[in-house]
Amino acid sequence: MSRLVRPVATLLKTYSNKTALAKPVRWRATAAAANYQQTLLNVPATRVTVLDNGLRVATEDSGSPTATVGLWIDTGSRFETDANNGVAHFLEHMAFKGTSKRSQTDLELEVENIGAHLNAYTSREQTVFYAKCFSQDIPRAVEILSDIIQNSKFGESEIERERGVILREMQEVESNLQEVVFDHLHAVAFQGTPLGRTILGPTKNIKSINRKDLVDYITTHYKAPRIVLAGAGGVDHGSLVKRQKWLPCRFTGAEIRVRDDAMPLAHIAIAVEGAGWAEADNIPLMIANTIIGSWDRTHGGGAHNASNLAQAAVIGNLCHSFQSFNTCYKDTGLWGMYFVCEPLKIDDFMYNLQSEWMRLCTNVTEFEVERAKNILRTNLLLQLDGTTPVCEDIGRQMLCYNRRIPLHELDARIEAVTADVVRDTCYQYIYDKCPAVAAVGPCEALPDYNRIRSSMYWLRV
Repeated sequence: MSRLVRPVATLLKTYSNKTALAKPVRWRATAAAANYQQTLLNVPATRVTVLDNGLRVATEDSGSPTATVGLWIDTGSRFETDANNGVAHFLEHMAFKGTSKRSQTDLELEVENIGAHLNAYTSREQTVFYAKCFSQDIPRAVEILSDIIQNSKFGESEIERERGVILREMQEVESNLQEVVFDHLHAVAFQGTPLGRTILGPTKNIKSINRKDLVDYITTHYKAPRIVLAGAGGVDHGSLVKRQKWLPCRFTGAEIRVRDDAMPLAHIAIAVEGAGWAEADNIPLMIANTIIGSWDRTHGGGAHNASNLAQAAVIGNLCHSFQSFNTCYKDTGLWGMYFVCEPLKIDDFMYNLQSEWMRLCTNVTEFEVERAKNILRTNLLLQLDGTTPVCEDIGRQMLCYNRRIPLHELDARIEAVTADVVRDTCYQYIYDKCPAVAAVGPCEALPDYNRIRSSMYWLRV
């Protein structure tokens, strides 16, 4: 902390009237804090209505001329079996291929004629279909989305065409090493459980999924109580309203190494079990994640970066990039680090990384925590810029918490975290815990798992 304060103190010495200079600085800081608090309180309230059939409608009306509306469905690859793994993602691909009311061409022309944009995605726990449109076209967009999930035809020719598209998509994913490493990390961390499966599914399943598989899945999982109709932007809540249970997943400390010495760089992820979405420990873990930070040698900064690990990476030329992550699910999560480095630097980077983790568990400072809290606050507002991210935030939170947490409440939770809380939380989740490790590439120099495990604690004398 003293290193950061010294230059300011030196600057002040060049002015004869230190008090006159300091007062406006304090005033601006106070004004900025007041504006920030006012911004949090001025965010439109999220209105929630539960229909008779159990479907939840959640909206935030900002009065803008455009809006985003979508269906957030509480299902994804976590709800599949080994036999049908990949069907949720396959179903997402089939959604825009025609219904009993609209052919694919009719659907595309109707969407284009009103200037709307349709999109969809599948994750391990959620499937989402949403539309961005003008506010006056919301009823039409909602009707199209309803038609898609209720009346899709799943024609045999369309299924065969999308089968080829998905197989090509799988090839693209396999060329994205970060995606590959994280799939391996899930497979080893949640082995033998649904969270360990990939979202796209194995090739043999994609080649065999048929119309019955799609119909059975949508009939089983697309139920009203598991669906949230979310809207953000110029959305009238009243008008929009008029208009299972999952298998538990266990974390396993283990490793998987896919060695390929022909690759120039090693891609490695290491994680401990994190907290679920609704757990109170999630906020301190987010702050700890922010303290570790991320870095890429192609970006600016480094030796003067706030992150201790980034400073070490620059000084020792330890890696090409690293990225801390906090991936949450309903009842579990993965908290850890993904990094890319040269083979001979793996051991040194792992040493610095685990040393930094242990420091979080033992002597993280209030200054670091305050800085990380400010970064989180900034990201909190930046990530909600536009109707689509707001709509996504509403849909996701309704599925995770069954409500939307107001920004001022989330800000208060962040503000309540102290260095002691971060230290105790990290000690609970990281210290002396068995990590999951996934490595792809020239990873021979990655320390033996037992050695990695032994570095998850410090001997005390």
